Amino acid sequence: MKDVLKGKNVLIGVTASIAAYKSALLVREFVKAGANVKVIMTKASKEFITPLTLSTLSKNPVHSKFSTGEEGVWNSHVDLGIWADFMIVAPVTANTLGKMANGLADNLLVATYLSGRCPIYFAPAMDLDMYKHPTTNENVRKLKSFGDIFIESNFGELASGLFGEGRMAEPVEIVDFISKHLSQDLALQGKKVLITAGPTYEAIDPVRYIGNHSSGKMGFELAAECSLQGAEVTLITGPTSQKIDGLNVRRVDVTSAEEMFNAVHDDFSNVDIGIFSAAVADYKPKFVATEKIKKVDSSMNIELEPTDDILASVGEIKKDQFLVGFALETENELDNAKGKLQRKNLDFIVLNSLKDSGAGFKHDTNKITIVDSAGKIANFDLKTKKEVAADIVAAIITRL
Repeated sequence: MKDVLKGKNVLIGVTASIAAYKSALLVREFVKAGANVKVIMTKASKEFITPLTLSTLSKNPVHSKFSTGEEGVWNSHVDLGIWADFMIVAPVTANTLGKMANGLADNLLVATYLSGRCPIYFAPAMDLDMYKHPTTNENVRKLKSFGDIFIESNFGELASGLFGEGRMAEPVEIVDFISKHLSQDLALQGKKVLITAGPTYEAIDPVRYIGNHSSGKMGFELAAECSLQGAEVTLITGPTSQKIDGLNVRRVDVTSAEEMFNAVHDDFSNVDIGIFSAAVADYKPKFVATEKIKKVDSSMNIELEPTDDILASVGEIKKDQFLVGFALETENELDNAKGKLQRKNLDFIVLNSLKDSGAGFKHDTNKITIVDSAGKIANFDLKTKKEVAADIVAAIITRL
Protein backbone atom coordinates (compact mmCIF):
# COMPACT_ATOMS: atom_id res chain seq x y z
CA MET A 1 0.00 0.00 0.00
CA LYS A 2 2.91 2.36 0.72
CA ASP A 3 3.92 2.09 -2.95
CA VAL A 4 1.56 5.01 -3.55
CA LEU A 5 4.01 7.27 -1.67
CA LYS A 6 7.01 6.58 -3.91
CA GLY A 7 8.07 9.77 -5.65
CA LYS A 8 5.47 11.89 -3.87
CA ASN A 9 6.44 15.37 -2.60
CA VAL A 10 5.46 15.49 1.07
CA LEU A 11 5.41 18.69 3.10
CA ILE A 12 5.41 18.12 6.88
CA GLY A 13 4.43 20.91 9.27
CA VAL A 14 5.73 20.65 12.85
CA THR A 15 4.32 22.69 15.73
CA ALA A 16 5.23 23.21 19.40
CA SER A 17 4.09 20.01 21.09
CA ILE A 18 5.98 17.44 23.12
CA ALA A 19 4.84 15.06 20.37
CA ALA A 20 7.20 16.87 17.98
CA TYR A 21 9.76 14.14 18.68
CA LYS A 22 7.48 11.86 16.65
CA SER A 23 7.97 14.13 13.64
CA ALA A 24 11.46 12.69 13.22
CA LEU A 25 9.98 9.20 12.98
CA LEU A 26 7.30 10.47 10.60
CA VAL A 27 9.90 11.98 8.28
CA ARG A 28 11.85 8.74 8.36
CA GLU A 29 8.75 6.66 7.48
CA PHE A 30 7.96 8.82 4.46
CA VAL A 31 11.58 8.75 3.25
CA LYS A 32 11.67 4.95 3.65
CA ALA A 33 8.52 4.77 1.51
CA GLY A 34 10.34 6.63 -1.29
CA ALA A 35 8.79 10.08 -0.81
CA ASN A 36 10.56 13.43 -1.15
CA VAL A 37 10.16 15.27 2.15
CA LYS A 38 10.43 18.92 3.17
CA VAL A 39 9.70 20.25 6.65
CA ILE A 40 8.29 23.53 7.93
CA MET A 41 8.65 24.26 11.65
CA THR A 42 7.07 26.93 13.79
CA LYS A 43 9.53 28.96 15.86
CA ALA A 44 8.34 27.45 19.15
CA SER A 45 8.58 23.87 17.85
CA LYS A 46 12.38 24.21 17.83
CA GLU A 47 12.28 24.02 21.62
CA PHE A 48 11.11 20.40 21.29
CA ILE A 49 13.15 19.09 18.34
CA THR A 50 16.05 20.60 16.40
CA PRO A 51 15.89 21.60 12.73
CA LEU A 52 19.19 19.74 12.26
CA THR A 53 17.52 16.44 13.14
CA LEU A 54 14.67 16.93 10.67
CA SER A 55 16.97 18.31 7.99
CA THR A 56 19.28 15.32 8.28
CA LEU A 57 16.42 12.81 8.10
CA SER A 58 14.59 14.57 5.26
CA LYS A 59 17.77 15.35 3.29
CA ASN A 60 16.41 18.87 2.73
CA PRO A 61 16.81 22.21 4.52
CA VAL A 62 14.16 22.90 7.14
CA HIS A 63 12.07 26.05 6.66
CA SER A 64 10.76 28.15 9.53
CA LYS A 65 11.04 31.82 8.50
CA PHE A 66 9.74 33.86 5.58
CA SER A 67 13.34 34.88 4.83
CA THR A 68 16.75 33.54 5.75
CA GLY A 69 20.36 34.67 5.53
CA GLU A 70 21.99 38.06 5.80
CA GLU A 71 20.60 39.12 2.43
CA GLY A 72 17.08 38.03 3.33
CA VAL A 73 16.58 35.11 0.94
CA TRP A 74 12.84 34.65 0.52
CA ASN A 75 11.27 31.28 1.44
CA SER A 76 8.19 31.33 -0.76
CA HIS A 77 5.21 29.77 0.98
CA VAL A 78 3.51 29.72 -2.44
CA ASP A 79 6.31 27.68 -4.02
CA LEU A 80 6.28 25.24 -1.10
CA GLY A 81 2.52 24.81 -1.42
CA ILE A 82 2.75 24.21 -5.17
CA TRP A 83 5.68 21.75 -4.75
CA ALA A 84 3.77 19.48 -2.38
CA ASP A 85 1.61 16.59 -3.53
CA PHE A 86 0.14 16.69 -0.02
CA MET A 87 0.82 18.38 3.31
CA ILE A 88 0.59 16.85 6.79
CA VAL A 89 0.71 18.99 9.93
CA ALA A 90 1.77 16.63 12.70
CA PRO A 91 1.70 17.41 15.49
CA VAL A 92 -0.76 20.28 15.24
CA THR A 93 -1.33 22.11 18.52
CA ALA A 94 -4.56 23.81 19.60
CA ASN A 95 -2.87 27.15 18.82
CA THR A 96 -1.92 26.28 15.22
CA LEU A 97 -5.25 24.50 14.71
CA GLY A 98 -7.02 27.76 15.56
CA LYS A 99 -4.79 29.76 13.21
CA MET A 100 -5.41 27.34 10.34
CA ALA A 101 -9.16 27.38 10.91
CA ASN A 102 -9.32 31.18 11.01
CA GLY A 103 -6.68 32.16 8.47
CA LEU A 104 -4.19 33.76 10.87
CA ALA A 105 -1.06 33.60 8.73
CA ASP A 106 1.52 34.96 11.16
CA ASN A 107 4.08 32.26 10.41
CA LEU A 108 5.44 30.37 7.42
CA LEU A 109 3.60 27.15 8.24
CA VAL A 110 0.11 28.68 8.28
CA ALA A 111 0.87 30.89 5.26
CA THR A 112 1.90 27.77 3.33
CA TYR A 113 -1.21 25.94 4.52
CA LEU A 114 -3.43 28.77 3.23
CA SER A 115 -1.71 28.81 -0.17
CA GLY A 116 -1.57 25.02 -0.59
CA ARG A 117 -3.37 23.49 -3.57
CA CYS A 118 -2.90 19.91 -2.43
CA PRO A 119 -4.66 17.61 0.07
CA ILE A 120 -4.00 18.65 3.66
CA TYR A 121 -3.89 16.19 6.56
CA PHE A 122 -3.72 17.24 10.21
CA ALA A 123 -2.97 15.16 13.29
CA PRO A 124 -3.64 16.96 16.61
CA ALA A 125 -1.61 16.51 19.78
CA MET A 126 -2.79 18.17 23.00
CA ASP A 127 -3.96 17.45 26.50
CA LEU A 128 -7.32 15.81 27.16
CA ASP A 129 -9.29 18.91 28.16
CA MET A 130 -7.88 20.96 25.27
CA TYR A 131 -8.72 18.19 22.84
CA LYS A 132 -12.30 18.00 24.12
CA HIS A 133 -12.83 21.78 24.33
CA PRO A 134 -15.66 23.18 22.16
CA THR A 135 -13.27 25.56 20.36
CA THR A 136 -11.06 22.64 19.34
CA ASN A 137 -14.09 20.70 18.12
CA GLU A 138 -15.25 23.72 16.14
CA ASN A 139 -11.81 24.28 14.60
CA VAL A 140 -11.60 20.61 13.59
CA ARG A 141 -15.09 20.89 12.06
CA LYS A 142 -14.07 23.98 10.10
CA LEU A 143 -10.92 22.36 8.71
CA LYS A 144 -12.92 19.30 7.69
CA SER A 145 -15.44 21.59 5.97
CA PHE A 146 -12.55 23.06 3.96
CA GLY A 147 -11.77 19.54 2.70
CA ASP A 148 -8.83 18.91 5.03
CA ILE A 149 -8.44 15.35 6.32
CA PHE A 150 -8.54 14.74 10.07
CA ILE A 151 -6.30 12.04 11.58
CA GLU A 152 -7.77 11.39 15.00
CA SER A 153 -5.65 11.33 18.11
CA ASN A 154 -5.11 8.15 20.11
CA PHE A 155 -6.25 7.31 23.63
CA GLY A 156 -3.51 6.86 26.19
CA GLU A 157 -1.21 8.48 28.72
CA LEU A 158 -0.65 12.19 28.02
CA ALA A 159 2.27 14.44 28.93
CA SER A 160 0.24 15.83 31.84
CA GLY A 161 -0.11 12.37 33.36
CA LEU A 162 -3.81 12.17 32.48
CA PHE A 163 -5.24 9.32 30.43
CA GLY A 164 -7.53 10.01 27.50
CA GLU A 165 -7.70 11.26 23.92
CA GLY A 166 -5.09 13.70 22.68
CA ARG A 167 -2.01 11.58 21.91
CA MET A 168 -0.86 12.18 18.36
CA ALA A 169 -1.33 9.13 16.17
CA GLU A 170 1.85 7.10 15.80
CA PRO A 171 3.97 7.87 12.69
CA VAL A 172 3.39 4.40 11.22
CA GLU A 173 -0.37 4.85 11.70
CA ILE A 174 -0.27 8.25 9.98
CA VAL A 175 1.67 6.92 7.00
CA ASP A 176 -0.68 3.94 6.68
CA PHE A 177 -3.73 6.22 6.93
CA ILE A 178 -2.45 8.54 4.19
CA SER A 179 -1.38 5.62 1.97
CA LYS A 180 -4.84 4.08 2.18
CA HIS A 181 -6.56 7.42 1.65
CA LEU A 182 -4.51 8.18 -1.46
CA SER A 183 -5.07 4.66 -2.81
CA GLN A 184 -8.85 5.11 -2.74
CA ASP A 185 -8.61 7.62 -5.58
CA LEU A 186 -6.17 5.69 -7.77
CA ALA A 187 -7.65 5.00 -11.17
CA LEU A 188 -6.01 1.58 -11.62
CA GLN A 189 -6.56 0.30 -8.08
CA GLY A 190 -7.35 -3.41 -8.28
CA LYS A 191 -6.28 -3.71 -11.92
CA LYS A 192 -3.64 -6.16 -13.15
CA VAL A 193 -1.35 -4.85 -15.88
CA LEU A 194 1.15 -6.76 -18.04
CA ILE A 195 3.91 -4.73 -19.70
CA THR A 196 6.69 -5.84 -22.03
CA ALA A 197 9.89 -3.81 -22.31
CA GLY A 198 13.35 -3.72 -23.81
CA PRO A 199 14.87 -5.65 -26.73
CA THR A 200 15.17 -9.36 -27.31
CA TYR A 201 18.46 -11.05 -28.18
CA GLU A 202 18.35 -13.88 -30.72
CA ALA A 203 21.41 -16.12 -30.44
CA ILE A 204 23.68 -16.79 -33.43
CA ASP A 205 26.16 -18.78 -31.37
CA PRO A 206 27.11 -18.80 -27.65
CA VAL A 207 28.78 -15.38 -28.06
CA ARG A 208 26.89 -13.42 -30.72
CA TYR A 209 23.28 -12.41 -31.15
CA ILE A 210 20.87 -10.37 -33.25
CA GLY A 211 19.41 -7.47 -31.26
CA ASN A 212 18.40 -3.82 -31.40
CA HIS A 213 19.08 -0.54 -29.61
CA SER A 214 16.06 -0.53 -27.27
CA SER A 215 16.99 0.55 -23.73
CA GLY A 216 13.69 -0.46 -22.12
CA LYS A 217 13.26 3.01 -20.57
CA MET A 218 9.76 3.52 -21.96
CA GLY A 219 8.46 0.20 -20.63
CA PHE A 220 9.99 0.75 -17.20
CA GLU A 221 8.44 4.22 -16.94
CA LEU A 222 5.07 2.72 -17.93
CA ALA A 223 5.43 0.07 -15.22
CA ALA A 224 6.23 2.73 -12.62
CA GLU A 225 3.29 4.92 -13.66
CA CYS A 226 0.81 2.03 -13.63
CA SER A 227 2.02 1.00 -10.18
CA LEU A 228 1.68 4.57 -8.88
CA GLN A 229 -1.90 4.53 -10.20
CA GLY A 230 -2.61 1.50 -8.00
CA ALA A 231 -2.15 -1.37 -10.46
CA GLU A 232 -0.51 -4.71 -9.79
CA VAL A 233 2.12 -4.84 -12.54
CA THR A 234 3.97 -7.69 -14.21
CA LEU A 235 6.93 -6.35 -16.21
CA ILE A 236 8.39 -8.80 -18.71
CA THR A 237 11.66 -7.36 -19.92
CA GLY A 238 14.42 -8.29 -22.30
CA PRO A 239 18.08 -7.57 -21.51
CA THR A 240 18.42 -4.05 -20.10
CA SER A 241 20.29 -2.09 -17.44
CA GLN A 242 17.08 -0.38 -16.28
CA LYS A 243 15.97 -0.91 -12.67
CA ILE A 244 12.66 -0.56 -10.86
CA ASP A 245 12.61 -0.70 -7.07
CA GLY A 246 10.12 -0.11 -4.29
CA LEU A 247 6.98 -0.40 -6.41
CA ASN A 248 4.28 -3.04 -6.79
CA VAL A 249 5.98 -4.47 -9.88
CA ARG A 250 6.87 -8.12 -10.46
CA ARG A 251 9.80 -8.26 -12.86
CA VAL A 252 10.30 -11.22 -15.20
CA ASP A 253 13.62 -11.23 -17.10
CA VAL A 254 13.83 -12.96 -20.47
CA THR A 255 16.32 -12.93 -23.32
CA SER A 256 14.76 -14.18 -26.55
CA ALA A 257 11.46 -13.55 -28.34
CA GLU A 258 10.46 -17.13 -27.61
CA GLU A 259 11.05 -16.66 -23.88
CA MET A 260 9.05 -13.42 -23.93
CA PHE A 261 6.24 -15.13 -25.87
CA ASN A 262 5.98 -17.89 -23.26
CA ALA A 263 6.16 -15.49 -20.30
CA VAL A 264 3.42 -13.30 -21.80
CA HIS A 265 1.10 -16.26 -22.36
CA ASP A 266 1.71 -17.49 -18.82
CA ASP A 267 0.14 -14.30 -17.47
CA PHE A 268 -2.08 -12.76 -20.15
CA SER A 269 -5.32 -14.53 -19.24
CA ASN A 270 -5.14 -13.08 -15.71
CA VAL A 271 -4.61 -9.39 -16.58
CA ASP A 272 -6.93 -6.48 -17.31
CA ILE A 273 -4.51 -4.41 -19.40
CA GLY A 274 -1.64 -5.37 -21.70
CA ILE A 275 0.92 -2.77 -22.80
CA PHE A 276 3.40 -4.14 -25.34
CA SER A 277 6.29 -1.68 -25.60
CA ALA A 278 9.10 -4.21 -26.10
CA ALA A 279 11.13 -4.07 -29.31
CA VAL A 280 10.86 -7.77 -30.10
CA ALA A 281 13.08 -9.16 -32.87
CA ASP A 282 11.09 -10.02 -35.99
CA TYR A 283 13.57 -12.68 -37.08
CA LYS A 284 15.94 -15.15 -35.45
CA PRO A 285 18.66 -17.46 -36.81
CA LYS A 286 17.15 -20.71 -38.06
CA PHE A 287 20.14 -22.62 -36.74
CA VAL A 288 22.14 -21.65 -33.63
CA ALA A 289 25.75 -22.79 -33.53
CA THR A 290 26.70 -24.70 -30.41
CA GLU A 291 30.27 -23.36 -30.54
CA LYS A 292 31.61 -19.91 -31.34
CA ILE A 293 31.71 -19.36 -35.09
CA LYS A 294 35.29 -18.70 -36.19
CA LYS A 295 36.09 -15.76 -38.41
CA VAL A 296 36.94 -16.66 -42.00
CA ASP A 297 38.03 -14.53 -44.95
CA SER A 298 34.98 -15.38 -47.04
CA SER A 299 31.53 -13.94 -46.44
CA MET A 300 29.07 -15.69 -44.16
CA ASN A 301 25.32 -16.07 -44.54
CA ILE A 302 22.88 -16.59 -41.68
CA GLU A 303 19.51 -18.06 -42.54
CA LEU A 304 16.71 -16.33 -40.60
CA GLU A 305 13.17 -17.33 -39.77
CA PRO A 306 10.32 -15.28 -38.29
CA THR A 307 9.82 -15.15 -34.54
CA ASP A 308 6.34 -15.70 -33.13
CA ASP A 309 4.32 -12.47 -33.18
CA ILE A 310 3.57 -11.87 -29.50
CA LEU A 311 1.20 -8.94 -29.97
CA ALA A 312 -0.82 -10.65 -32.72
CA SER A 313 -1.09 -13.80 -30.63
CA VAL A 314 -2.65 -12.02 -27.65
CA GLY A 315 -4.84 -9.94 -29.95
CA GLU A 316 -6.36 -13.19 -31.20
CA ILE A 317 -7.19 -14.53 -27.73
CA LYS A 318 -8.04 -11.34 -25.83
CA LYS A 319 -11.44 -11.20 -24.18
CA ASP A 320 -12.07 -8.14 -22.02
CA GLN A 321 -8.43 -7.06 -21.82
CA PHE A 322 -7.46 -3.57 -22.94
CA LEU A 323 -4.61 -3.99 -25.40
CA VAL A 324 -1.97 -1.36 -26.27
CA GLY A 325 0.74 -1.77 -28.89
CA PHE A 326 3.68 0.36 -30.06
CA ALA A 327 4.83 1.20 -33.56
CA LEU A 328 8.29 2.61 -34.29
CA GLU A 329 8.26 3.72 -37.92
CA THR A 330 10.58 5.42 -40.40
CA GLU A 331 8.17 5.93 -43.33
CA ASN A 332 4.40 6.10 -43.90
CA GLU A 333 4.20 6.27 -40.13
CA LEU A 334 0.50 6.90 -39.58
CA ASP A 335 -0.73 4.45 -42.23
CA ASN A 336 1.55 1.71 -40.96
CA ALA A 337 0.42 2.30 -37.37
CA LYS A 338 -3.26 2.19 -38.35
CA GLY A 339 -2.67 -1.06 -40.21
CA LYS A 340 -0.97 -2.63 -37.20
CA LEU A 341 -3.79 -1.42 -34.93
CA GLN A 342 -6.38 -3.28 -37.02
CA ARG A 343 -4.38 -6.43 -37.80
CA LYS A 344 -3.48 -7.07 -34.18
CA ASN A 345 -6.87 -6.22 -32.64
CA LEU A 346 -5.57 -3.39 -30.45
CA ASP A 347 -7.54 -0.81 -28.48
CA PHE A 348 -4.93 1.80 -29.33
CA ILE A 349 -1.43 2.07 -30.65
CA VAL A 350 1.40 4.39 -29.65
CA LEU A 351 3.31 5.68 -32.68
CA ASN A 352 6.77 7.18 -32.61
CA SER A 353 9.04 7.99 -35.51
CA LEU A 354 12.81 7.79 -35.73
CA LYS A 355 12.57 10.96 -37.83
CA ASP A 356 11.58 12.99 -34.76
CA SER A 357 14.63 14.42 -33.00
CA GLY A 358 14.87 13.17 -29.41
CA ALA A 359 12.46 10.26 -29.96
CA GLY A 360 13.01 6.53 -30.19
CA PHE A 361 15.72 4.32 -28.74
CA LYS A 362 18.21 5.35 -26.04
CA HIS A 363 16.77 8.83 -25.52
CA ASP A 364 15.33 10.06 -22.21
CA THR A 365 12.61 11.78 -24.25
CA ASN A 366 9.98 10.65 -26.72
CA LYS A 367 7.40 12.15 -29.05
CA ILE A 368 4.27 10.09 -29.61
CA THR A 369 0.96 9.95 -31.42
CA ILE A 370 -1.86 7.81 -30.03
CA VAL A 371 -4.31 6.27 -32.50
CA ASP A 372 -7.29 4.41 -31.05
CA SER A 373 -9.66 1.82 -32.50
CA ALA A 374 -12.35 4.48 -33.04
CA GLY A 375 -10.00 6.39 -35.33
CA LYS A 376 -9.24 9.21 -32.89
CA ILE A 377 -5.72 10.61 -33.23
CA ALA A 378 -3.93 12.51 -30.45
CA ASN A 379 -0.53 14.13 -31.03
CA PHE A 380 1.83 14.95 -28.17
CA ASP A 381 4.88 17.21 -27.93
CA LEU A 382 8.37 15.96 -27.16
CA LYS A 383 8.47 15.07 -23.46
CA THR A 384 10.49 13.02 -21.00
CA LYS A 385 9.65 9.34 -21.08
CA LYS A 386 8.25 9.65 -17.57
CA GLU A 387 5.80 12.30 -18.83
CA VAL A 388 5.04 10.24 -21.92
CA ALA A 389 4.22 7.26 -19.69
CA ALA A 390 1.81 9.44 -17.71
CA ASP A 391 0.12 10.53 -20.97
CA ILE A 392 -0.23 6.94 -22.18
CA VAL A 393 -1.63 5.68 -18.87
CA ALA A 394 -4.02 8.64 -18.70
CA ALA A 395 -5.26 7.74 -22.20
CA ILE A 396 -5.84 4.14 -21.07
CA ILE A 397 -7.74 5.30 -17.98
CA THR A 398 -9.93 7.60 -20.08
CA ARG A 399 -10.91 4.74 -22.38
CA LEU A 400 -11.49 2.06 -19.72
